[in-house]
Amino acid sequence: MTHHHRSFIRVPRLRARLLSALLAVLVPVHAAAQSVTLLTHESFALPEAVVEAFERDSGLELRVLAGGDAGETVNRALLTQDRPVADVLFGIDNALIGRDGAVGLFTPYQADGLADVPADRRFAGATVTPVTEGFVNFNLDVAAFEARGLPLPADLTDLTDPAYEGLTVVSDPATSSPGLAFMLTTIDRFGEDGWLDYWAELRDNGLLVVSGWSDAYYTAFTRYGGDRPVVLSYATSPAAEVMFSEEALEAAPTVNLLCDRCAWRQIEAAGVLKGAGNDAAAQQVVDFLLSPAVQAAVPESMFVYPAREGVTLPDAFDAYAPRPTAEQTASLPAEQIASMQEAWLDAWTQVVRDGVAPEDVR
Repeated sequence: MTHHHRSFIRVPRLRARLLSALLAVLVPVHAAAQSVTLLTHESFALPEAVVEAFERDSGLELRVLAGGDAGETVNRALLTQDRPVADVLFGIDNALIGRDGAVGLFTPYQADGLADVPADRRFAGATVTPVTEGFVNFNLDVAAFEARGLPLPADLTDLTDPAYEGLTVVSDPATSSPGLAFMLTTIDRFGEDGWLDYWAELRDNGLLVVSGWSDAYYTAFTRYGGDRPVVLSYATSPAAEVMFSEEALEAAPTVNLLCDRCAWRQIEAAGVLKGAGNDAAAQQVVDFLLSPAVQAAVPESMFVYPAREGVTLPDAFDAYAPRPTAEQTASLPAEQIASMQEAWLDAWTQVVRDGVAPEDVR
């Protein structure tokens, strides 16, 4: 930590008294400056200049309370809903909204700019406002597979092959939004009668489960010193690898595993937290997150797509992060996700964490 030293100037006693009187008048004005708190996940990021412009224009001080995965963030909001720790939540998505009590966290609000968000990126009515769009799928470390003399897996079923034993890491669907997205992907791909069998095969083939995305990507993934060359991440991650590389790359070091229903479309949204008592300020933050300035910053700050149409994307997105096709993207009805999510999570935990046979869980 850097310590900043200040030089102090002695002020004559009379001037000191006048200064004290002046401060007594000015301090209450400064203290009255309103703050607004945003609860979000560890991947939230925006350029300082964009945030400062919002604070200057709105007269609000934006405080960001960030940490953990989006799943953990929503769990925190649920646990503190009687005494909210923030005014706004960003990170609720089209799967997490199905968690018990999630809809009830929010006071409905129609944000400015919503007309520029395509209807198929909106969910839960006016409860929350879409801010980003991402696709959850596996990333493969090309060099790590070359070093092992293995071909890149081409389908989800390849990950259960003994040739790929001990190579895959995912995040826990109970605490992680990508983890939940992949669990739902498997339910669509393999059906309610077969998804648990798929997970049992993954488990028996040395699957590693960690709590959140950053643990998977920055600890377990071979690109960052781990031993797993197959990591659950995002379709835009290969583009991020190129954009953040310290040296110019002719190709992305990672590629996406895209196949029949291999990806999940994740829409992350913001909402006004009910009971926080700061609705007007919270609404301004939601408007801000959907503003052209923030939407233009989303691709290079959070490495997902903006929710608004018409935003220019970085060249690397076009080259290394094309959106998965409809055939490559799994989906389930929102009503089914809401009604079945807790039961599915319980079944997943029994099979994957506790080693129970699928036939004993159904």
